Amino acid sequence: MIFKLTKGLIKTVFWLGIFLIIFAYIAYNKLTDDINGSKEKKKDLVFVKRVVDGDTFELSDGQKVRLLGIDTPEVYESNKMERDAELSRQDKTTIMKLGNLACDYVKGFVEGKYVRLERDHMNEDKDKYGRLLRYVYLENGTCVNAKIIADGYAQVYDKFPISKLEEFRELQRDARENKLGLWGNVEGFKQFDK
Repeated sequence: MIFKLTKGLIKTVFWLGIFLIIFAYIAYNKLTDDINGSKEKKKDLVFVKRVVDGDTFELSDGQKVRLLGIDTPEVYESNKMERDAELSRQDKTTIMKLGNLACDYVKGFVEGKYVRLERDHMNEDKDKYGRLLRYVYLENGTCVNAKIIADGYAQVYDKFPISKLEEFRELQRDARENKLGLWGNVEGFKQFDK
């Protein structure tokens, strides 16, 4: 009787051992696949070192990225600020305040984060200042360009063709109608209405 019990116990321990080895093998492979997958995903991501203004930021490698299809008020003195002041009939101080609001908004969810850059086949690789022209995506898949427009902190920039133009225009219409961001109570983009 003891011999039979021992033989049964040995058989159970043997199969339990086989099961644990198989389980450990599968778990190890899954873990290494997840780690390698994360490494692969990280290879496609770049780190945003600092936000320069609402539509431009600098990567950790020093390259600058200009967000495609959007335009935010200027933060610094420039020829564009002069044109914006003339078009909106607003003083430069007001435009800078609006630019800082947009810049702070973008900093809040992009600066210090990993993002994925996507080139638009309808546009150039870089602008005349050497900045990469890109759609930018957060790790969760959110298109940063679209989010900034949808939340009312940028206008659609349609001087050059982009593949997301109609999508961006619709987001801008919604932001304006719902008075979001700079379309809201602040004297923001209302001044730029044509």
